[in-house]
Amino acid sequence: MTQTAVAKEVKVPNPILATSTVRPTDTTPSFLRDVLALSDFERKVRPRLPNMIYQYVAGAVETSSAMRNGLDAYCRYGFTPHALTDTSLRNTTTELFGQTYSAPFAIGPLGGAAFVAYRADLALTNAAKAANIPMILSASSLIKLEDVIAANPNAWFQAYLAGDEQRIDRMLNRVEAAGYRNLVVTIDTPILGNREHNIRSGFSMPIRMTPRVMFQSALHPRWLLGTVARTFMFHGAPHFENTEAERGPPMMSRTLRNTVARDKLAWKHIEQIRRRWNGPMIVKGVISPRDAVLCREHGADGIILSNHGGRQLDHAVGPLDILPEIAAEKGNMKVIVDGGIRRGTDVLKAMALGADFTLLGRPFLFAAALGGKTAVEHAIKILREEISRDMALLGVNSPSEIDSSFIKRIR
Repeated sequence: MTQTAVAKEVKVPNPILATSTVRPTDTTPSFLRDVLALSDFERKVRPRLPNMIYQYVAGAVETSSAMRNGLDAYCRYGFTPHALTDTSLRNTTTELFGQTYSAPFAIGPLGGAAFVAYRADLALTNAAKAANIPMILSASSLIKLEDVIAANPNAWFQAYLAGDEQRIDRMLNRVEAAGYRNLVVTIDTPILGNREHNIRSGFSMPIRMTPRVMFQSALHPRWLLGTVARTFMFHGAPHFENTEAERGPPMMSRTLRNTVARDKLAWKHIEQIRRRWNGPMIVKGVISPRDAVLCREHGADGIILSNHGGRQLDHAVGPLDILPEIAAEKGNMKVIVDGGIRRGTDVLKAMALGADFTLLGRPFLFAAALGGKTAVEHAIKILREEISRDMALLGVNSPSEIDSSFIKRIR
């Protein structure tokens, strides 16, 4: 070998050494650098929110058993990874309803979010757009559905519908005219659950300006000025904008939003919606194998297994516990799992048991309350990176490769 060849050979850097010594540039804002997991958002933002607002987001009905069931279900399963698989080309992209997303999770519907964080629905949908994941706008939101889809043309809409054909048609006309393609119909709210935690904390709908509410608000000026006062100053009194085809009442008025006849919603109305709606129709709030089969028979393109985050029927089973049975009967329907997901491993456990996609709510709303769109983007990044890391450790290159051979029920 010539001296020239030796010199050239010496100049070639060791790729292992190069990757181990060069630090990537950290662009994370300083206030988020100690936020390493989704649970950290709740920890950091809790002192900044009045207790009534925190409990509104974090609480559940009665004994909170339904919420615990959703969380605890993930502890009942362990992984059996496949070793010695080349995962250097892995990616988290996932296809759903003809759209390719960057990761197999979505931001779920969050009612009243803009009273927890300033213009929260827009922060959530803009972050989802930037990350290329779905965001589902709640019918109980305080920002017009037209404004949300203008910001993110790929947003989904979740409807609370009454068992009234004319009201359903008017609502569908509005959603369709706005340009939404994916419609989520929630079926587990014929009436509101017994949310004692709201009564105990002083939260009510509409909000009543009691001495306790005023005292809590005064002790949390960042929320009072940064969310409430700022909203009133720039956008006026927040209204329930999307529960009906027409604008609903102000959130802080004595006029209640219209929830009449939701307990009349029945399978014949799902048939009506299916005939009327041309895009994907997803039914949310399914927790029974019977209902999953009926959804399939009534033309649903997908279902969301959900016990409403433990906010409706106490002691309802955790969605993950019922997933294998429902996945076995799903046919061509997509199955999305909501409730209890806090880690990348949770997402992958759900997919191993037959889910096509997953849904999270509370962690993203706490992120919005902590730092708006920037913090929500950080939350998305945390979860997506966890999924990618866990895929390498499991031995898969795509979420679609995960099946029951990677998981075992341990208790």
